[in-house]
Amino acid sequence: MEDRMFITADEIAENLGISKPFAYKLIKQMNEQLILRGYMTVSGRVGRRYYEEKFYGAGSRKEKTDGRVQRQESR
Repeated sequence: MEDRMFITADEIAENLGISKPFAYKLIKQMNEQLILRGYMTVSGRVGRRYYEEKFYGAGSRKEKTDGRVQRQESR
């Protein structure tokens, strides 16, 4: 199921160990952030990459040449 573009409240609740209603609340907050950035959203779902970036930092770090990790600014 991880190959799908959007993640659902069921998956988020399971991944984070939270209730389904709270997962829906998080989806709503993330979708509101995306709308402010000019993106289209789907009610009750959020883009998997955006979710992973927000909760796991995926795509928000890069390796420096000396091996240390440096935070990149979000665009």
